[in-house]
Amino acid sequence: MNRLDPQTCYAAFVARDRRFDGWFFMGVSSTGIYCRPVCPVRAPLASNCTFYSSAAAAEQAGYRPCLRCRPELAPGHAALDVSGHLAQAAARLIEQGYLNGRSLEDLAQRVGVTARHLRRIFEAEFGVGLVGYAQTQKLLTAKRLLTDTGLPMAEVALASGFGSVRRFNDVFLARYGLNPSRLRKTRQASLTQGLRFELAYRPPFAWRGVLAFLAQRCIAGVESVEPERYSRLIEVEQGGTRLAGWINVSHVGKRHALQVEVSSSLQPAIVQVLGLVRRVFDTGCRPDLVDEHLGTLVDGLPGMRVPGTFDGFEIAVRAVVGQQISVLRARQILGRIAERYGTPVAGAPAGLRHAFAAAPVIAGLQSQALIDCGLIGIRAEAIIEVARQVTAGAIVLEPLVPLQPTLAALRQIRGIGEWTVQYIAMRALGWPNAFPQGDAVLKKYLGCATAAQLDDYASRWAPWRAYAVVHLWRLSEEAKR
Repeated sequence: MNRLDPQTCYAAFVARDRRFDGWFFMGVSSTGIYCRPVCPVRAPLASNCTFYSSAAAAEQAGYRPCLRCRPELAPGHAALDVSGHLAQAAARLIEQGYLNGRSLEDLAQRVGVTARHLRRIFEAEFGVGLVGYAQTQKLLTAKRLLTDTGLPMAEVALASGFGSVRRFNDVFLARYGLNPSRLRKTRQASLTQGLRFELAYRPPFAWRGVLAFLAQRCIAGVESVEPERYSRLIEVEQGGTRLAGWINVSHVGKRHALQVEVSSSLQPAIVQVLGLVRRVFDTGCRPDLVDEHLGTLVDGLPGMRVPGTFDGFEIAVRAVVGQQISVLRARQILGRIAERYGTPVAGAPAGLRHAFAAAPVIAGLQSQALIDCGLIGIRAEAIIEVARQVTAGAIVLEPLVPLQPTLAALRQIRGIGEWTVQYIAMRALGWPNAFPQGDAVLKKYLGCATAAQLDDYASRWAPWRAYAVVHLWRLSEEAKR
């Protein structure tokens, strides 16, 4: 355990302190079970407890997951150093099924290090090797699908990353001492119709603040925001096939979780879809650390997140379109792009018609097509060039990619300046210290005459400047009312 000492961990468990949920797991020698810090069971003797930095490490030590607190529901966590950042990048990719059909060398290349270095820093961060971590994630995903859905066993095995039902049954039984079908029988009363899941977070969570941020930037026909629900059409790639469907996200405050409904059309990619929802709603955030660092800036709205994205390319388009125009005008242009070049989705909720335009579609356009949507020439050309590079794999706009090479590649594209690069880093790459230099709204609100003055002023909020930006934009809007 490299994050917390045993005394601190045990005290957090006794207090059911949700700040530590997902930060460690506790194995209990008297039961052979491991739990989350928020487990409602009676606290065991401290002498019977061992603490692990990941569920995989606990399982490697021979513990089985608790059926009460369900370790597969724990939120992830953000890394606080460079090595931890790289290990987290690998972990998030594994959780989304990246190693299904790919090698460890592919994974190492994706995060920008050698396979040997990745193995070393990963084990230091999580207390278990990459292969062991991947196996545990498959099993926990299967456990979640067995518990929360009525999917046939074969579909559970496939969605979890197992090549066959037989292999799935053998591994599940060997690890947990339980036949998968028996787990489903014991949890029959909890089954829901369709695909519905809960994603835990660490409180506080500024649900209405996040909804307000998304509502202000909502693209008609693609997404909608109601008082207590966010709905969206998305398109994802799974095994070389493009899948489209809808998701609904609502808040279950009493359980400190988001409830996610997913259309059956997205079932083969459910692991990826849930990972995207976590990204959009920033469920891995540590608000206790962020809010304390930002001080009075968070007054009135503690627990605000930096909303991410379902598609990094879409954020790049939003950033370019939004250069030096109002949010309302940008939404109108984005709506036209989505209407003309997005993917129609059958069976969509009322008011939603299509997923946002995919990079390969935009890559095949001439600039006049985007000019006809309301863009000036240089911005239309910039968007098409980004689309071509994303389609070719030259630029990857996802969280935890090697940051500086990605930003450098974006800066080389004509029509993309530092504000645009930083906005992409903030919302598509998930970089918590991103800061849109020269932002006109921020300069006006903070009384800074130049971009250099603004950057200097913002240094007090490092390494959480992106969170400060979201609060400052909110405060600027409130000041206008």
